[in-house]
Amino acid sequence: MVHPFRSAIEAGDLDGAVALLHEDVVFNSPVVFTPYEGREAMRRILAAVMEVFEDFRYVREIGGDDARDHALVFEARVGDRRLEGCDFIQRDDDGVITEFTVMVRPMSAMLALAEAMRAQLGEA
Repeated sequence: MVHPFRSAIEAGDLDGAVALLHEDVVFNSPVVFTPYEGREAMRRILAAVMEVFEDFRYVREIGGDDARDHALVFEARVGDRRLEGCDFIQRDDDGVITEFTVMVRPMSAMLALAEAMRAQLGEA
């Protein structure tokens, strides 16, 4: 069975993806050490990622229907850089996403992603 977050992202449904997040969700970025907190912060990040990533697709999902922890492996492109990454999702007993961690490789692609996200979010 496909994780609901994956389904929402693959459908381009930002509101559907955000609805799965806990109000106090913690987002761990591959770029900065300090986590982002809250549903609205993550909405901004997801919206920016949807603009920045090209040729995005999930290629594997790890975790059963009842599992609290899931891993969604993806591939994408940022400009001329191809990347591989993984979304690590932690859910509470009600299935609401409480923590979301992203890892990206290789480093050259992660740096391209960081630059594109800064431009998209208007951060220095």
